[in-house]
Amino acid sequence: MSAPDQTVEPIPAATLVIFRKGRTGPDPQILMTVRSRNMSFAGGMAVFPGGRVDPQDRALARTLASHDREDEVAHRIAAIRETLEETGLALGLTGDMDAGRAAEARAMLLERGELAPVLASFDLTLDLDALTPFARWLPLGLAHNRIFDTMFYLADLGTGAVEVEVDETENTRLFWVSAREALAMADTGEIALIFPTRRNLERLAQFASFDEARDHARATPVRTITPEIVKEAEGSFLTIPDDLGYPVTREQLTSAMRG
Repeated sequence: MSAPDQTVEPIPAATLVIFRKGRTGPDPQILMTVRSRNMSFAGGMAVFPGGRVDPQDRALARTLASHDREDEVAHRIAAIRETLEETGLALGLTGDMDAGRAAEARAMLLERGELAPVLASFDLTLDLDALTPFARWLPLGLAHNRIFDTMFYLADLGTGAVEVEVDETENTRLFWVSAREALAMADTGEIALIFPTRRNLERLAQFASFDEARDHARATPVRTITPEIVKEAEGSFLTIPDDLGYPVTREQLTSAMRG
């Protein structure tokens, strides 16, 4: 693999790992989406809901946070906005909200392209503390033409007694699955996972509940993870640091899907 293009500016992004109580077993379930094969990044791959931090997210963050917190707040806003856009779930929002109003809020968001007018029209407020920082990935040189600097957050849906509906633009499918089941689906070829998603699912599979995952995330420092290629006698491996809570920190370069 050629060296990363240092002239490419990383794109700030945010992803939300949404938990709900398990339906068919004791393990909690996580919401995943399959990206359209037409997407230039991770096309056809199963990922968590999320996307880039837009200028409108930063503009809203400036009205809510001090300068030193603005970037973090903008990332949380992006995670909340992208989740509503892609799934119809109104996570990280407080106010009078039911399935009907969530659908109306989503429709307005898709039309306007920013969260601020939705908050005003539906008398909603942001609950930024509903999101727990979990990880930050900056996979330089792993994707072909875009580099995303992505914050991962955790959030809890509880019983999950709501419907989700795919947006059918960037994504083609939404499904609830335990982390263990998602890894098994990848092993049988039912879904495909890029390297960061597989590593995060392996980490999430360690926990029997959202509370366990949240407590682990709070106790584990969030440092930027940039995978590196290490050449050894038995071949080349894609590796990440071994002190950030990941049970698997390396994979053969020939099998790693890099976006």
